[in-house]
Amino acid sequence: MNNFYNHHAFIDLNPPQKEAVVNLEGPLLVLSGAGTGKTRVLTARLANLLFSNKTKPWNILAVTFTNKAAKEMRIRLETLIGPSANSVWLGTFHSIAARILRENAEIVGLSSNYTIITPDDQVRLLKQIMLDDEIDIKKFTPKSMSNLIGKWKDKGYKPDDLKISNIDDYFANGKAINVYKNYQMRLITLNSADFGDLLLHNLTIFSKHPDILNQYHSKILYFLVDEYQDTNTIQYLWLKLLADKTKNICCVGDDDQSIYGWRGAQVGNILRFEKDYPLAKVIKLEENYRSTGRILEAANSVIINNKERLGKNLKTSSKDGDKIDLISVWDGMEEAKKTSLEIENLYSAGFRHDQMAVLVRAGHQTRYFEERFVDIGIPYKVIGAKFYERMEIRDALAYLRVVQQPNDDLALERIINIPKRGLGTNTTSLIHSYAKKNNISFFSASQELLMTDELRPNVKRSLLNLINQFLDWNNQKKEIAHTDLALKVLEESGYIAHWQNEKSLDSEGRLENLKELINAMSGFENLSGFLEHISLVMDGDNTADAGEVSLMTLHAAKGLEFDVVFLPGWEEGLFPSQRSIDELGLAGLEEERRLAYVGITRAKQRLFITFAANRQIHGLWQGSIPSRFISELPRHILNENIEGNIGADASSYYQIDFDLSTKNGFYGPGFLRAKQNGIKGINAYKKAHIDTKIINSKIIFDNGQRVFHQKFGMGLIISSDGDKLNINFDKAGEKKVVSSFVKLIE
Repeated sequence: MNNFYNHHAFIDLNPPQKEAVVNLEGPLLVLSGAGTGKTRVLTARLANLLFSNKTKPWNILAVTFTNKAAKEMRIRLETLIGPSANSVWLGTFHSIAARILRENAEIVGLSSNYTIITPDDQVRLLKQIMLDDEIDIKKFTPKSMSNLIGKWKDKGYKPDDLKISNIDDYFANGKAINVYKNYQMRLITLNSADFGDLLLHNLTIFSKHPDILNQYHSKILYFLVDEYQDTNTIQYLWLKLLADKTKNICCVGDDDQSIYGWRGAQVGNILRFEKDYPLAKVIKLEENYRSTGRILEAANSVIINNKERLGKNLKTSSKDGDKIDLISVWDGMEEAKKTSLEIENLYSAGFRHDQMAVLVRAGHQTRYFEERFVDIGIPYKVIGAKFYERMEIRDALAYLRVVQQPNDDLALERIINIPKRGLGTNTTSLIHSYAKKNNISFFSASQELLMTDELRPNVKRSLLNLINQFLDWNNQKKEIAHTDLALKVLEESGYIAHWQNEKSLDSEGRLENLKELINAMSGFENLSGFLEHISLVMDGDNTADAGEVSLMTLHAAKGLEFDVVFLPGWEEGLFPSQRSIDELGLAGLEEERRLAYVGITRAKQRLFITFAANRQIHGLWQGSIPSRFISELPRHILNENIEGNIGADASSYYQIDFDLSTKNGFYGPGFLRAKQNGIKGINAYKKAHIDTKIINSKIIFDNGQRVFHQKFGMGLIISSDGDKLNINFDKAGEKKVVSSFVKLIE
């Protein structure tokens, strides 16, 4: 009998986990739900292969997505099998592909000592090629070309595989394919490869030299793949070629946690596993060791609405736990206040700060929370850059600092050549030297040098234009609103266009952050007050003896767990993201729902979901309606804190269940339950929602009532015209506003 079966690493497994560990031959798909112990299963299965004498360590390939995951698996494996763990082919897709490429580099025109160039080198090389091809690199940036080529490589496309009809090639006026071809030739000349080449060259080697592929078929007999749902096209093709002979491939993954479609991951890879391997066995790991029963019920109730999934149901032997808190708020500021209050209460009750997390859909949402946490002294950390420390925000603030104070040398030096305007290191060094010699500011030195012939004509023109822009913006400080001025600065400087042209994975997020910066400014009377506030926020001291609250996006939270999780911003358009739905339709909606599932399953004990009646978009207040995902949560597991007059739609959030069901065919649980009772049930369901709408429409505002508006503050209603109210505000004077943005003061 296999001695491993007496080992605690095997004995401690539950029945489905043991089944995954003992089925060593043939294709196996392990559907591992959130918190079901997939790493333990992968490691135990690998150990069992060796304890059972099925194979040798050097005949096993185990691939992960991150170096961190590979390191963790190797450490666990060493504790089970000792030093022989180092002989296993264990690493990321790209690290193993790099090893194979070094062994066969000459086939693709490289030598075994080839270098892997950095992303910066990649962009510099592409810039040279694009300039040689007379491409406008301001309109079509080298960075965006790099992103496009990377996307092609992730799909397994070489230059010869592409045709001008490819929609992507309209980029750079149809010259992108030629740039790609020249770029690949230059890399060969430099004896270099970029990150995407590692797998792409492997495919070339395997397809052109079947004898070499056969050698690897003899070397690698067993395959273990982690996070299979996150594989992209080229990773899928690479694995399929290598495992084609033995088909002893075990893929572990969760189709319900496939959330990286925006960077090339194909959920279809895991969904088609049984078609790729007709003799495949599928084992579902559904016993969750992380969350309470109610949290898992919430996750199951949301994800069951996805159509493209293999299907499983998380369960736990632990208690039901506390109900999920569903909280409505007036706006983002109140959302941050209520969240911080809950954090303080939980901390007082014994929860540590480092076991609490706020998980947002979009990076710009962190701003309100950061400012609130600083104001009241809650220690926190942002996974990724803090809002005001993000590159694009620092750049924008630098522009505004120079507008406010032209002699702010550090700010001007930061953005003098952002975006590129031909004012590089030589120019800044000359200005800096002149300023120091004459004991004047960098700005003044620039003005004086413009009166000389020290600068080349093209440099002089660029610098003169920039200095004149700053003088013009400075003169307009008292003439236009500071928010309008900020937008004008970012547009006229070319900074917004810079990110619009970038077309990278993070450029949309950076543009959203810039919009949020403008929103943040609207809460201050002038530019000076805002910049002073920023200085204080960025100087906040967040040290504490009980760790820090984590603040991050839902994407960054995958793989993590916390005792307490806050999920803010559950509103249509924000979450699910309207952009995802517009671009990808139902596939985009389903990925958003998987993201909700990931967020819910990060929580171990307590879960808070909030939605706001109003959001500030591009400086304007807009009413919002609750996320359709809220209607998919069973009401009996919710502790609802819904304010009656928070907004016409927010107080009846289950209305969205019916509206979306009839309009788009996205059926919520309420509608499905009613449907089981036939026409009678559906009519009753409709009536309930229609009645709710009628009730909400009867929120009548009378003259003389005291109201509150987030932007204008307290005021008195003078008159009304439909949903438009004339209000005399205490500080802002008489304004006409929309009634849904107004809150009655009782």
